[in-house]
Amino acid sequence: MTARPRLRGAFFDALYAREHDPWDFETSPYERAKYDRTVAAIAHRRWGRALEVGCSIGVLTAHLAEHCDELCATDVAQAAVDAARARLCSTGHVSVRRAEFPEELPAGPWDLIVCSEVLYYLDRPTLGRAVDACAGALAPGGALVAVHWRHPTQRYPLRGDEVHVVLEERLGLRHSHAEATDDYRLDRWEAAT
Repeated sequence: MTARPRLRGAFFDALYAREHDPWDFETSPYERAKYDRTVAAIAHRRWGRALEVGCSIGVLTAHLAEHCDELCATDVAQAAVDAARARLCSTGHVSVRRAEFPEELPAGPWDLIVCSEVLYYLDRPTLGRAVDACAGALAPGGALVAVHWRHPTQRYPLRGDEVHVVLEERLGLRHSHAEATDDYRLDRWEAAT
């Protein structure tokens, strides 16, 4: 099987040019249920500085913001960033910026990093660099939460389960939360204090 290339900014720019909400984040029962479980996985404490990688139009971002003192949300597509900024304009402790991941990972340390449905857009070498960058950007006692669709697709370089195996093997952090449905896998890893 030939490896699929990493999906870059041009792919997502074209996607958002065609549709404001390409994955139905605002209306999908699947997304709502997954967001509820993601928030439940972080709701056990208040997070100081948090980073969301791949925020899209900011639907999950709004939920995460309720549990953070400061939240930086990033996306590679400018249209998504603009939509997220509009959604979160009255939330003073949230900033949204355009950034290529992992090359433009905002400077840590971060108490929480959330990667929801984003890491499987990377090819395997870039995923390795991304995992290393996230691990290095976590504050002592910080956590990384990853959530990914488990089914095969025709365009993503990796499957969600593959991403989570790489995270487990490469992060070197304590695996503190795991759950899986037929559709998605959600895991949390925590750095030592």
